[in-house]
Amino acid sequence: MNTLKSILLVVIVVLGAVAGRAALAQDLREGWAAYGRGDYETALKEWRPLADQGNPRAQFFLAVMYETGHGVAQDHAAAAEWYRLAANQGNADAQCNLGTMYVNGTGVRQDVAEAVRWYQLAADQGHGLAQYNLGSIYAKGKGLPRDVSKAIKWYRLAAEQGDARAQYSLGALYELRNGGAQDDQEAAKWYRMAAEQGDEDAQSSLGAMYYNGRGVAQDDAEAIGWFRKAAEQGGPEAQYNLGLVYYKGRGVARDYAEAARWFRMAAEQGRVEAQYNLAVIYDNGQGTPKDAVTAHMWFDVAASLGDAQAAEARDLAAKKMTAEEVAQAQARARQCIAQTYKGC
Repeated sequence: MNTLKSILLVVIVVLGAVAGRAALAQDLREGWAAYGRGDYETALKEWRPLADQGNPRAQFFLAVMYETGHGVAQDHAAAAEWYRLAANQGNADAQCNLGTMYVNGTGVRQDVAEAVRWYQLAADQGHGLAQYNLGSIYAKGKGLPRDVSKAIKWYRLAAEQGDARAQYSLGALYELRNGGAQDDQEAAKWYRMAAEQGDEDAQSSLGAMYYNGRGVAQDDAEAIGWFRKAAEQGGPEAQYNLGLVYYKGRGVARDYAEAARWFRMAAEQGRVEAQYNLAVIYDNGQGTPKDAVTAHMWFDVAASLGDAQAAEARDLAAKKMTAEEVAQAQARARQCIAQTYKGC
């Protein structure tokens, strides 16, 4: 009888634990559903008691609320503390986010070494974003000595999980001619994976590899296709390259007007080479009426970004202009710079 009683007690305890876990999961789900529809008050009501009881997922969600200011007054220090409570229990999302707070010095004192410690804990659990962030720290040497081999290690782990930014970054490291990692074929492989996921930087870089025949067979049509995909997403590098394609007539019929259109898009995003080339088009009247004032303006804008060739071209153009025209161009350049190159 005593044995039977003990067995029954164990069953009751187990069933109680299962019921408790189910209720806990339900509260977390209800909080998440409320958060997703913008009902932050209900989300807070569901998550706060669980967080106070030590549930790491609830602590993580509460930290997100404090970091974003959703449902509570924004408080980065409070966010960091809730992330820490969850991170200390092994929650990889919290470990990753806490690492980012240490990188940025948000809610905590900036400390890259501490960031790496938290990223490492999350990355060792297979957390893709933490792996990517570790790769970025080692690739850039941000707060720590640059280490290409470690950057490749962490980028690869994230890339193998399908992270497009990690795939692009890994490709970029292989394309570099330093750190002993240069491998154009490997670069093209990773660029393609990211490009096929729609990553604009990867599309632009893959286009450049086709254009130059690096890591892949040279193919102008493939290059232009990838440049266009990236350019249509707003990538200034691809817009500039597409402008060059039309300006040179390589792989397409030469079209100065189309070149000017793409150069302008890149120029408005601050791409100095595009600003210079756009000035040349106006100065020569290629695909557009010759316009000395607009040419001088774009030369001046490019010169303001440190382009010595643009400064020289501006001064040469000024010698063929009236004082009034120069003054008008200078005023337009100042306005263009003030409005960050848009609508110039």
